[in-house]
Order: sequence, then structure tokens, then C-alpha cells
Amino acid sequence: MSTSTATPSVTLTKEPPLPAEPVPEPRTDKPARARAVELQGLRGLAALSTVVFHVWQQYYTYDAAGAHPPVDNPYLGALISLEVIDLFFVMSAYLLTLSYARAAIDGPTARGSGVRSGRDFLFRRAVRILPLYFLAVLVVWSSRNPTLPGDWRDLLGHLTFTHVFDRDRIFYTLGPTWSLSLEVAFYLALVALGPLAIRACRRLATRRARVALCLSGCGALFVAPVLWIAVAHHVLDVPYTNWPVYFGPQARFGGFAAGMALAVLLVALGERGRVDARVTTPLALAALGGLYALSYTADPENVPHTYYHPLAALLWFVLLFATLHLRERDGRRVRWHGLLRARWVTGVGLISYSLYIWHEPVLLELDQRGVLPGGQLGFAAGTLIVVAVAVGAGTASYWLIEYPAGLLVKARDARGAPRAFYPERAGGTTR
Repeated sequence: MSTSTATPSVTLTKEPPLPAEPVPEPRTDKPARARAVELQGLRGLAALSTVVFHVWQQYYTYDAAGAHPPVDNPYLGALISLEVIDLFFVMSAYLLTLSYARAAIDGPTARGSGVRSGRDFLFRRAVRILPLYFLAVLVVWSSRNPTLPGDWRDLLGHLTFTHVFDRDRIFYTLGPTWSLSLEVAFYLALVALGPLAIRACRRLATRRARVALCLSGCGALFVAPVLWIAVAHHVLDVPYTNWPVYFGPQARFGGFAAGMALAVLLVALGERGRVDARVTTPLALAALGGLYALSYTADPENVPHTYYHPLAALLWFVLLFATLHLRERDGRRVRWHGLLRARWVTGVGLISYSLYIWHEPVLLELDQRGVLPGGQLGFAAGTLIVVAVAVGAGTASYWLIEYPAGLLVKARDARGAPRAFYPERAGGTTR
């Protein structure tokens, strides 16, 4: 990272959270509300871990005095650098796919199966993402390009979400927002594939066949990026520093596919399939252990590094399954569920998108002004300073920008915008 026009983060693979995804409105039962709170808490913890990672990266990777080993402790370094980007991909895809999965498996009249029109869906996502994102891009880019035309390709790429395909500029301006480009690509894919899946499932007579079709589709979407990575690495010998090859949607869509599969699986199992803490707790611990082992063993170009993200997506899938499919009476007793419901954790989850947008500019500005203490012992103090300032900036950004922009969604709904793509629910026309 640097404070110049370009802020390439050449080892930047761990990213902060994407915009919070609400549990679909028709799900108003108590277990669904409890799980929604816990997902927000999980998002908050992951957001904080991301800020800590980027402070570590600033101290030990981009330190002007020279690179240092990860906190001089490989075990702690593996924990700090444990990547969470795939968690947000899986979580986002799960929440946004739920209504499609319910409509495909149980039909358009099933509870919670109201599928929004593609136009309404994209409008809601745009309102949630674009106002803050465009403002931040313009502010940060202009501060680093005081003389026009500046690096106009960088600005154009960020404004069109195509910077993920630019090897030189993928991490410029707002370095972490390469992942937002993938999120936007997923939105477009979902509004195209979701209705097709529902129509295909209508032709199947049994629920089991519909579930099998949906899961097989998710499996194909997961395998395709793995094959892409295998060909790029083993056949074409593309180095991992060719960022668009390994960071683009063709390589990272597996996280979204895992989230889509999670939505299908939980809809298929239903409330009667919930399991108790004696099953879910070992599953969660195994997933966390696997994620740590993956982080510890991954080195550039080895197998854990090459296939890190597909493997991480599967492990986050298991962790989210253990979180979401727990019996409600057990959820009140399990300690880690209590942590996810803690107010300070869910509060960070609420502002996580603003924290995502602003934490890197805050970090770089503090470092440029000499606010961050030096030396290895300074890492802990520097982390506390950056977290405090970034959380403050994120809180202000949420209430001043995100929240007011979100009111546009309610205003449009109040005017009677179509909520479903089915002809029988949209006045006889498909939208």
C-alpha cells in the first residue's frame, strides 16, 4: 500500500465485508430472526479481522524499512492472515438465493418464496451499494490525482466495476473493492439464472428431483472455477501475481456457488431437519480448524495456496450450515452463538460495508501522518488506533450516507414496485 495514486496491495487477498444482506422479508419466524442477528454478528467479527489483517500488512509487508516476518510468529501470522473474503461471498449468495430456492423447490406459493423482479432486485442492490461506493471512489481518487486528467483509466475502471480485470490497477484507489466487482457480477448472474432454475423445476414432478437439479447446478458453478484455476496454474503456468486470472469472477465464483448450494440445502431440509448442538458444534470447530490449517500451510504456488479459495468456500459453507441449521433451543445455550448476538459485534456488522469502504483510506492517511507507532510492539497499538478511527468513520458513514440512501428502497416499495417475476403475481406480465 502507499499514499500515491496507485495503492497496489500485491498480497491483498483477505477482504472486508460486502454490503449487509437482509434475510428475505417473508421469513418472520423467530428462528429466522435469530439466525439473521447471528449472521450480522459473524459479519462484524470478520470485518474487524479484516482491518487487523490490513494493519498487519501495512506493518510487515509494506513497511518502508523492509519486509518483516508475520509478527515474528508463524502461528499468529496464520491467524491474522486467515482470509474471510469467501465467507462474505458464501453468506451473500445464501441470503440472496433463498427466495429463488424456495420458489424452485416448493413452488411460488410456498412461504418465503416471493421472488423480486430482476429490475426491482437490481434497484435495491444499487441503492445499497452505489451511493457510498461512488462517493468514496471520487473522494479518494481525486485526493490522489490532484491534476487532471490523472489516471483516468483507474477512475473509469472503478466506476464501472471492471478494475478487477486490470492487472496494473486492480488494487488502486480503493484496494479492497476488487471483491465488490465480483459481487456485482453475481447479482447479474443471479437474476439471469434464478428464474431459469425456477422454470426448469416446474417441469419436475417430485421435490427430490427439484432439489437434485438445483444442487447439481450449484455444483457445476462451483467446479467450473476450480477447472479454470487448474488449467491456468498447471497447464498454462500463469503466475499467481497475474491478478485478473485468479481474482476475476471466472476464478472466484465458487464462493457464490457454495452459498447458493447452502440456500438450496437448507430449504430442502426445512425446519424439521434442524440438528442439535452436539452435531453443529463439532462441525463448526472442524471448519475453523480447517480454515486455520489452510492459512498456515498456504505458500505462494503450493497446492493449498492455489486452491485456497475453493477450499475455504467449502469450509465456510460448513461453518454457516452449523450456525444456521441449529435447533433454536440449543442456540440459546451455545456460547459462540451468544458471542455472535453480542451488541458490539452486531453493531460492527451493521456498519460493515462503510467500514469496508473507508478502512484502507483511513489506514493510509494515519500512516502518512505518522500517527501509527513504529516497531514490532507498535503493531498492537497501531491496530487499536486504526480500528477506533475506522469504526468511527464507518459509523458516521452509515448514518449519513448508507441509511438515508436505504430509505429510497422503502419509498419505491411504498409506490407499489413489483416484487415477483411470476406472471400471476405481476398483473399477467413477466418483468
